[in-house]
Amino acid sequence: MRTITFAVPCYNSAEYMDKCIESLLDCGEDIEIIIVNDGSTDNTAEKADAWHQKYPDIIRAIHKENGGHGSAVNTGLANAKGLYYKVVDSDDWLDAKSMGDIMAYLRKQSEVANPTDLVIANYVYEKVFENTRTEIRYNNVFPENRVFTWSDVGSFNHSQYLLMHSVIYRTDLLLDINLQLPEHCFYVDNIFVYVPLPHVRSMYYIDMPMYRYFIGREGQSVNESVMMNRIDQHLRVVREMIDDVDVMSLEPRRLRKYMESYLSMMMCIASVFLRMRNTQEDDRKLADIWEYLKRKDQSLYRRIRSNVLNLGTNIPTELGRKVGLGGYHLAQRIFHFN
Repeated sequence: MRTITFAVPCYNSAEYMDKCIESLLDCGEDIEIIIVNDGSTDNTAEKADAWHQKYPDIIRAIHKENGGHGSAVNTGLANAKGLYYKVVDSDDWLDAKSMGDIMAYLRKQSEVANPTDLVIANYVYEKVFENTRTEIRYNNVFPENRVFTWSDVGSFNHSQYLLMHSVIYRTDLLLDINLQLPEHCFYVDNIFVYVPLPHVRSMYYIDMPMYRYFIGREGQSVNESVMMNRIDQHLRVVREMIDDVDVMSLEPRRLRKYMESYLSMMMCIASVFLRMRNTQEDDRKLADIWEYLKRKDQSLYRRIRSNVLNLGTNIPTELGRKVGLGGYHLAQRIFHFN
């Protein structure tokens, strides 16, 4: 067994995938890198095969028909041989110094009877065109350098949600819950992080900037105009999150509070972009997603609907819409999210 499997979903990634793969190779020889070529139409396939030929004992190239990011993550997980599983998008990279400490901890887990379920580290927004870097840390939330549980977790700020960038899951945990992400859908990384969390019994946090998240590529899924055009896919992800986790039954309370807060954030994003588009059809879609949550769990609906973020972004009337969007753009400037 390898210490960790790095899955690199690639779709027309030839221009920038090399930097990502080079950063993974720095992690040592006890790793596995699975390049998943998701039906690319450029020379990604040739590059993936070249990397495999150069490092046949470490790198595998899997070629498949296009199924989207979730499909590529599923393919990587189905073929993973590592004790741990980490997804690294092909336009991002890992910090060498941070990974030195993280790999040392992961290697120790291969020697114990009950390896840690979830290893967490920081990530950095690399906003290339603004020439800025913003590190998202969790040092006020998690105990450092010791194994802990949800009962030991503190309070998250609005900028501190766990994202795919910050997590390393134990591979068998993901396989045991049969985690499968939707195909041909963006924003499924939210499902990847969210759905396994109730099954996590042990965690470990390393206060280092592990993941470098590149922002600035044209057409990137987190681009505001792109998100507006793909709002239906965001809504699909929200519905699956609602279906997959019975939030109000979760224990301990801190886990339940975090899961509620994360889902509230996803509902807030839906409200913002649907009201930003501002058509009658979008008003109907917004009413539908709130009704979907209400039918599923009225108690959870009441709690999320009364959350200050959702109160602010769902004020009725045209004036309320403008106030809500104004608050969103103010928060965008304050917290520097994309």
